[in-house]
Amino acid sequence: MREETSAGGVVVFGNAILLLKKYNGDWVLPKGKIESCETIQETAIREVYEEAGVKVEVLKYLGEIHYTFKNSWEDNDMINKTVHWFLMQSRSIHCIPLKEEGFIDAKFIHINRAVDLAKYDDEKEIIQKAIRHIKKTSQK
Repeated sequence: MREETSAGGVVVFGNAILLLKKYNGDWVLPKGKIESCETIQETAIREVYEEAGVKVEVLKYLGEIHYTFKNSWEDNDMINKTVHWFLMQSRSIHCIPLKEEGFIDAKFIHINRAVDLAKYDDEKEIIQKAIRHIKKTSQK
């Protein structure tokens, strides 16, 4: 089994969270593979910019998730993936989906809808964790 590490972000602007819509209709968070000589935080910042055209500031490390999937492109290779997530803030609501990566839309979705719209359970959990942190810090 091959190991793969990625990093991504739960990007907030006001009371909205950035989601990307894939060509198949799934809404996901921006993330991608770590390149050589890059920290996980640098990867997350780069991937958000590459996939959505959004410049961000990192607020907090949210944690990591793990899952295994079959890589159908390479002889049904099994990949054990770790994704590191950061809570990030954007200074602009403007975003552009990277069509070359299979994204057809990028939007900031109200925090009350973002969890329901996100496709994957582990991403829903990271979004919920980010929302709890946002609410906790806004009450101070």
